[in-house]
Amino acid sequence: MPALELVKEYLIESEMCFLNKNQLGMLSRSKLSAHTVYQSSPDAYCPILPGLPDDVAKYCIALVPRSYLPVMGAVSKRWRSFIQSKEFIAVRKEAGRLEEWLYVLTGDAEGKGSHWEILDNLVGSHLLIPPMPGPSKAAFGVVVLDGMLLVMGGYIAEVGTGCVSANVYQYDSRLNRWAELAKMNVARYEFACAEVDGLVYAVGGFGSDGESLSSAEVYDPDKNEWSLIESLRRPRWGCFACGLEGKLYVMGGRSSFTIGNSKFVDVYNSKHHTWCEVKNGCVMVTSHAVLDKKLFCMEWKNQRKLAIFNPVDNSWKLVPVPVAGSSRVGFRFGILNGKLLLFSLEEEPWYQTLLYDPEASPGSEWQTSALKPSGLCLCSVTIKA
Repeated sequence: MPALELVKEYLIESEMCFLNKNQLGMLSRSKLSAHTVYQSSPDAYCPILPGLPDDVAKYCIALVPRSYLPVMGAVSKRWRSFIQSKEFIAVRKEAGRLEEWLYVLTGDAEGKGSHWEILDNLVGSHLLIPPMPGPSKAAFGVVVLDGMLLVMGGYIAEVGTGCVSANVYQYDSRLNRWAELAKMNVARYEFACAEVDGLVYAVGGFGSDGESLSSAEVYDPDKNEWSLIESLRRPRWGCFACGLEGKLYVMGGRSSFTIGNSKFVDVYNSKHHTWCEVKNGCVMVTSHAVLDKKLFCMEWKNQRKLAIFNPVDNSWKLVPVPVAGSSRVGFRFGILNGKLLLFSLEEEPWYQTLLYDPEASPGSEWQTSALKPSGLCLCSVTIKA
């Protein structure tokens, strides 16, 4: 179906169409489709939807379900540019049309690679997305930014040798396609990364020569540019990062200046461009996620309790995980609809995903969910678009 007809049909069927009959007639008579665009001179003004002001047309497009967006992005450059823009997300949010999807990097059977899949919360199906571009790699960073999934750096294992990547790839969840962004200044793997106030940070890790890194850099999506910022006080690797209250928190992992795993938390204030240090962090973190402005962690030595960090007062609290069996069986976290999902790393057909609801009444915070990946969950991200 031509994308323009798809827009009109959806508006009519959902009984939200505020267009009059003459305007609908204009849409029906238009030859605009995924293969034929509005014909005019290159310099002439071309409306997004013929017969409608652009602000109304943008609202119409924003009402269409997210699964139709890849087809709509093929209509014209103007449609594609709008669908990829921050304005599109803002209009969909205003219209109450943001859809939350969970993307899971899933390990294939017998450890022979991995793939990204979308977990459908309604029917439990697994929708595959196109494979990541470039060679296969490990220990890369994953961040969500403006409805996009960014995959950064990593270690590329090759026969007899290996190399470290500085490449950055972006998956557009609206158009279902990958693109390459500007490279990081420093090739790195096993590093910390996170989004804070619309910018992406990459911190620490290992470099091309296997050296531990203290360097840090920030990505500005408007400029498609990475810039080095003040380095950490000490090298740090195997760590993770998150954005809380407008600050970047780096914790876990190891440092050249500590024995064993570090309890120190490096906190970067993006407004003052300075680092400070907090001493009560988690160590040997196997999974983490941010929910309701709080950080949820699980430590390797304590995988039957959730450690929840509140940045307001730098406090932690522990919540028991209601599961029996070996404590060696760990979890990976996911976030969906304001709830924390715990995916078991033990492949058992009878296992159901645990679900923690921080807003539930005492005693009913824990439930189970039939939602689970097709294989082992290596990591997951939530994208609203």
